[in-house]
Amino acid sequence: MILRTPLAAGHQMQLQLQLLLLPSVLLLVLHLLLCDAKTVNPGDGMQVQHHQMTAEPGLPEPRAYMPDAQHLDFVYHDHEELTRFLRATSARYPNLTALYSIGKSIQGRDLWVMVVSSSPYEHMVGKPDVKYVGNIHGNEPVGREMLLHLIQYFVTSYSSDQYVKWLLDNTRIHILPTMNPDGYAVSKEGTCDGGQGRYNARGFDLNRNFPDYFKQNNKRGQPETDSVKDWISKIQFVLSGSLHGGALVASYPYDNTPNSRICRSSALCAMFQTYSAAPSLTPDDDVFKHLSLVYARNHAKMSRGVACKSATPAFENGITNGAAWYPLTGGMQDYNYVWYGCMEITLEISCCKFPPAYELKKYWEDNQLSLIKFLAEAHRGVQGFVFDPAGMPIERASIKIKGRDVGFQTTKYGEFWRILLPGYYKVEVFAEGFAPREVEFVIVEQHPTLLNVTLQPSKRLEGIGPMGPGAVPVGGGVGPGGLYRPIPAPQHYRPPVPPYAGAASSDSGIFSTISNGLNSLYSNIFG
Repeated sequence: MILRTPLAAGHQMQLQLQLLLLPSVLLLVLHLLLCDAKTVNPGDGMQVQHHQMTAEPGLPEPRAYMPDAQHLDFVYHDHEELTRFLRATSARYPNLTALYSIGKSIQGRDLWVMVVSSSPYEHMVGKPDVKYVGNIHGNEPVGREMLLHLIQYFVTSYSSDQYVKWLLDNTRIHILPTMNPDGYAVSKEGTCDGGQGRYNARGFDLNRNFPDYFKQNNKRGQPETDSVKDWISKIQFVLSGSLHGGALVASYPYDNTPNSRICRSSALCAMFQTYSAAPSLTPDDDVFKHLSLVYARNHAKMSRGVACKSATPAFENGITNGAAWYPLTGGMQDYNYVWYGCMEITLEISCCKFPPAYELKKYWEDNQLSLIKFLAEAHRGVQGFVFDPAGMPIERASIKIKGRDVGFQTTKYGEFWRILLPGYYKVEVFAEGFAPREVEFVIVEQHPTLLNVTLQPSKRLEGIGPMGPGAVPVGGGVGPGGLYRPIPAPQHYRPPVPPYAGAASSDSGIFSTISNGLNSLYSNIFG
């Protein structure tokens, strides 16, 4: 790997300036008319002159800035620059970082993930895994740059910031700066609205491309979403944030909602029902509101609930339920939560989708504390292990908090985590070949509750063969030799779906087309 050094970057900048400043008074005047000198603050505090020429229509804008892979300036980084920075950071901080790819985009760009932790290369027992995903919409790249700066801040502050040290010592943080590098490649800086670059190279909105709990999603799976689905199926993530642009709000599940019964047979009714401002609340609504408030209140502006524009909504305390804002089908945050029990929220962090680069430093100042404090919430609630009587961990035991019908599973080490607010709870634990068990516990404000659960194997019914009296106990059956086997628990708990959910998804024709078009237009405007 060849790294561009600051000296080499300086020579290239000097050469470009020499070509521009030809020894001619006429050319000099023309240059002064066309050039706009701007000052940016690099990560090392030096002042660098960034010259930006006005490009002719239809031509790419010239770029004098040559990034240094060893540092991180407040500019937008293309995929090659992003890759160089991640590789250089991994090489410089091998004890704190690990770089891996979860797949490739349509056009062959790697979907890089950087792990930042004091144990970056392998899962450490007892440490929860958390993640951030940026740039799922290619034309919303502020989150992409914020995640690069978050990586930079973590590795450079580990030895001096005790809070960062605690977080990295006790958490494995996975950061995917860009989920849609192809869309970013065709986006344009300074474009606050519109859809250019929003989609992947095949024209699919990746945040409408996941399986949906409420409605059947018939959109063909894309390599980027397939890679993310495979990724989160292999790692039991506890907490996640997806970074977007186009609004200033923390949005929480559900993003989708079942249609009203009155719309069951009417495509027109279903279309207008889609845009009704009705919340769709999860069984963990209290936790999702809390997580959203943690981000909004630590943000410099979000909790004020100020509308980005006069025609856009203002959000009380800077948070909203996704469906109450506007419903969507196939969103990533609902998929994380319902399928894998990972509590993900959507973070809209810029009113302008693709603001000018000179504003990035201010965005970092606004979001830095929120990005860090949010991840620490993975240590709130209950955590522990599920064992057999010999003290061996039970993998993929199904767990749910009673009264909260979205569950989760243990890791291969028998670990589990669940974010909960203070209160009294009961946990239900199921595993194939073991008798189910319920355990009561209490959550307090300051510290996570440690809870270890031991499951007993299914008991043999003494003196009773497979065909003897009482061979089929309530809730189970008897196998060969009289071994009681409870009915297997579902692989994952999901809340019951109303019988009418998804009924309107079969509607077709002109009203369905209009509804889809309105949904796309609304998304392009608001994120």
